[in-house]
Amino acid sequence: MAGRVLSETESSAQVELDSGKRVKVKAANMLLKFEKPSPSEFMAAAQAASQGIELEMAWEFAPDEEFGFADLARDYFSQQAPLSEQAAMLFRLFESPHYFRRAGKGRFRKASADVIAQALAAIEKKKVIAQQITQWATELGAGQCPEPIREELYKILFKPDKNAPEYKAVVEAARATHTAPLELLQKSGAIASPYLFHWKRFLLENFPKGTGFPAALAAPAVDEAALPVASVQAFSIDDSQTTEIDDALSVQGLGSGTVTLGIHIAAPGLAIQPGDAVDQLGRARLSTVYMPGYKVTMLPDALVQTYTLQAGRDCPALSLYVTLDEATLEIQGSESKIERVPIAHNLRHDQLDGIVTEDWLQGQVVGQEIGLQPSSELREQLSFLYRLAKDLKAKREIVRGKPETFNRPDYNFRLVGNDGNEPQGSETVQISTRQRGAPLDLIVAEAMILANSTWGNWLAELGVPGIYRSQASLAPGVKVRMGTRALPHAGIGVKSYAWSSSPLRRYVDLVNQWQIIACVKHGKTAALAAPFKPKDASLFSIISSFDEAYSAYNGYQGAMERFWTLRYLQQNGITELEASIFKDNMVRADTLPLVLPVMGAQNLPRGARVRVKLGEMDLITLDISGTVVERLDTPVTGAAAADALEEDQEDEEVSGPIAIAVDVSEPADGTNDNPAP
Repeated sequence: MAGRVLSETESSAQVELDSGKRVKVKAANMLLKFEKPSPSEFMAAAQAASQGIELEMAWEFAPDEEFGFADLARDYFSQQAPLSEQAAMLFRLFESPHYFRRAGKGRFRKASADVIAQALAAIEKKKVIAQQITQWATELGAGQCPEPIREELYKILFKPDKNAPEYKAVVEAARATHTAPLELLQKSGAIASPYLFHWKRFLLENFPKGTGFPAALAAPAVDEAALPVASVQAFSIDDSQTTEIDDALSVQGLGSGTVTLGIHIAAPGLAIQPGDAVDQLGRARLSTVYMPGYKVTMLPDALVQTYTLQAGRDCPALSLYVTLDEATLEIQGSESKIERVPIAHNLRHDQLDGIVTEDWLQGQVVGQEIGLQPSSELREQLSFLYRLAKDLKAKREIVRGKPETFNRPDYNFRLVGNDGNEPQGSETVQISTRQRGAPLDLIVAEAMILANSTWGNWLAELGVPGIYRSQASLAPGVKVRMGTRALPHAGIGVKSYAWSSSPLRRYVDLVNQWQIIACVKHGKTAALAAPFKPKDASLFSIISSFDEAYSAYNGYQGAMERFWTLRYLQQNGITELEASIFKDNMVRADTLPLVLPVMGAQNLPRGARVRVKLGEMDLITLDISGTVVERLDTPVTGAAAADALEEDQEDEEVSGPIAIAVDVSEPADGTNDNPAP
């Protein structure tokens, strides 16, 4: 800086800068004193003159030892170098750190030849990169995507290295064209497939090393010879696409007055041990990832098939036997066993929901078969299980304080032209419905709730820690939480609830299974033998990791269901929908799993049914909106309106458009506890 000296002592001076600001300057920091011209003119002239100094020549003139800028100016220009030339040399030395190192106030030492060579090479490389960035940015602005940027697309958008030239080119082009980065990349053709865009983003964020499994990973064997064979004929109820068959049911004693319900859970925990290779894999993934037409399993399929409850085999299982009064359905006791369970049937609810209706269970429909099994042989068992399921649900609702409402269906997605391999986004999508609370759905759901709550209570009684899910109340905003304490789950209406029924597809269930196995084997001393002890820090680590992963997986599943719903609209040429308003300016489609914002709903109440004209959709951001064109119902009041409001308040977080952000403002330097399948 340069300024006018207002006053001066031996140690410092009061200086006024051109801006008018006054500063105190120590004597050691005053490098040059001059009478004229003005400070600003002097500085401008010195800076201009500095550009004429040849660095290579100045470096040759400079001594090997430390020197002052004025000394080098006299060597370079002349012995009588004026102050302006001295100032020019000072500027040149300061801006050339690759030739001259600063050694103090106005003093320097020249760099070695090797250092200069390296620095010049780096400067040249930087120039080349800058030119490349400019070229890429120009191409992007012209609607063309350079291949290096296409290859780094997902990192640029979601995990950017802000010093990478590819990222800088996108930022530079976005600024130059005043276009959002995502829109810019779309226009340039960088995103060839919207589906693959979502899929590769998910892989980058959750499976950066890919979804494959180690080739040498083998399934630990269960010592089946040491397990007794249960005297039951069990059957599972799952979707046709289910390969991880975790649970099966059995019924004994019908007609005797005392019935024993068997809930049989696949028992990989008998072979897989905490800390082994399979456990490390399960703990890394934490859950199977579901999406329409595809899934990424927690464990390799070959390993899953070792423990799955496949029909025609005696499968190792952790069984809960619940004894009930056949007439009153009162629970008289329960017992847990480790055994081999004969699996007679793998029933598929998507094939049977149309057969196993309430009328069929009550004997009002005859002559239909379940797979290869005559219906009469299973009708009695399923009829009892359905009666029990309705009774268990009613008792939970008493604890819950209000009935559960299943007014909306679950939606099933089928991709035609996909054989279970990774979808490409071009398949024809079919969307069907399955009403929540259908007989087979209710049977499985209530049996799993019974098992998870019974085992959760048992762990707590024996002082064995487990991983629980709890909800303090049904008040709005009170969420389900995971922890190691057996606390009530108000949403389900049970004393405690520990996920234990899906150890092949959820790591938390496998952890709880290890703890339950210890209880079966050791009884009251189980707390000493269980793999996880009270206040075990690893349990809290598992909970934290599982919460994060499960939330990400569910979020991706919701996004992909929204993607395929939008594709369904496209493929079927749907431009209007019937929907219901569920909160301010938001509607839910009546026959599709779709929520969207609308215009024209400002004065309509919740629950109002409307016809919506759809606007443009974006398969990248999953964004779509609409306009209300007609109201389809009369105002709803009273209990019906209250029920609709209650159901909306209990909804999980709604899947909607996704957000993608690339920072161009600065330099580029819920959970579903329903255990139904």
